[in-house]
Amino acid sequence: MKPELKAEPRITVLENGVTVITDAMGHLATASLGVWVGAGSRDEEADEHGISHLLEHMAFKGTARRSARAIAEEIEAVGGDINAATSVEHTSYNARVLGEDVPLALDVLSDILTAPAFDPEELTREHNVIVQEIGAALDTPDDLVFDLFQERAFPGQPIGRSILGTPETVRSFSPDKLRTYLGRNYRGPRAIVAAAGAVDHDEVVAETMKNLGSFKPEAKPSPVIAAYQGGIKLGGGRELEQAHLLIGLEGLSYRDPGIHALQVFTNALGGGMSSRLFQEVREARGLCYAVYSFHWAYNDTGLFGVYAGTDAGDVGELVDVVTEQVQGAVDGLTEVELKRSKAQAKVGLLAALESSGARADQLARQMLVFGRPIPLEEIVGKVEAVTLEDARAAGKALLARGRPTFTALGPGKALESAARIAERLERKAA
Repeated sequence: MKPELKAEPRITVLENGVTVITDAMGHLATASLGVWVGAGSRDEEADEHGISHLLEHMAFKGTARRSARAIAEEIEAVGGDINAATSVEHTSYNARVLGEDVPLALDVLSDILTAPAFDPEELTREHNVIVQEIGAALDTPDDLVFDLFQERAFPGQPIGRSILGTPETVRSFSPDKLRTYLGRNYRGPRAIVAAAGAVDHDEVVAETMKNLGSFKPEAKPSPVIAAYQGGIKLGGGRELEQAHLLIGLEGLSYRDPGIHALQVFTNALGGGMSSRLFQEVREARGLCYAVYSFHWAYNDTGLFGVYAGTDAGDVGELVDVVTEQVQGAVDGLTEVELKRSKAQAKVGLLAALESSGARADQLARQMLVFGRPIPLEEIVGKVEAVTLEDARAAGKALLARGRPTFTALGPGKALESAARIAERLERKAA
């Protein structure tokens, strides 16, 4: 085992590269912990579309030592709960238990990752479950439009594919294919065991060494580098009451030094009820129920977007107002808006310290992204350092970065005029 790094929270890196990070929160009696792996949907090969998500589902369907029922019963017998989540760049398996039951939770979580049964009958049942999940997503336009948005921004690339996969790909996955993906991507150097709350660091390290020592020390393959393209993708002809619209531009990687300025700009534009988009589009004009802007940061790229849903007859006015507000924020963001956006960012950061689950997730993500926990004062300092000129410049760079992405679902005629959004943003970026 490598020497323990002196840091607060405490960190230990095992010989096989697995990192253990803990933050003892002395006022809590419960603990949140989990295993985060730096592998997600963008690590899939072309014939593996959806396998990361299926693997997460199958993790709870039995191991060499435990049946699916035993996994649930052992955790719930001590009052705990267990869950998992898949994203584009990582997958997490986590539990919440009393502090005294941390060893049990770690044993169960490690068991499902190192000795999954992948029983063929269970696999077939889970194929059906996920196909139903895909069907539900297809029937939910305000979810589906985001999948189309990602696909149009990064066409023909793993990062642009939906996390769920397709019915055809999901049904094609066999136990051997799952084991191949697991062995290729679940490696020590990209595995983080994070725990917060009523935890003892040395105990967590000992349990991790015992249970995850079989993770290979070699690094997993690097994912395909993302190449933003943008463009227009319309899904007309559906019997929907509303048109669902997404307008986007290429954003920044979370490693980019300009990320904090862009996040402040994005939040000021459409991050709350006081934002420009909410006040003008909903409050002043009543064009929609929901409208907001967002920025998704990845390892090597990012994606900025604005979502809104509106009546088919209001699409024209909505797109006019949205483009005006984006350009207006670039040229006219105020000190009052800047201060408010910064305050919202700081509250979000501080809130993570009030929940053991949020804290464990925050630490794990920081370790995966930066290789170290980022002190709160460092993050707050970078947010506070963003000037009005920085935020405006981030908006201008956003418009100048490349071709817009526009996706929409709804009545066909209502969408025909929506392409003007992309055209206007292109003109403004020129």
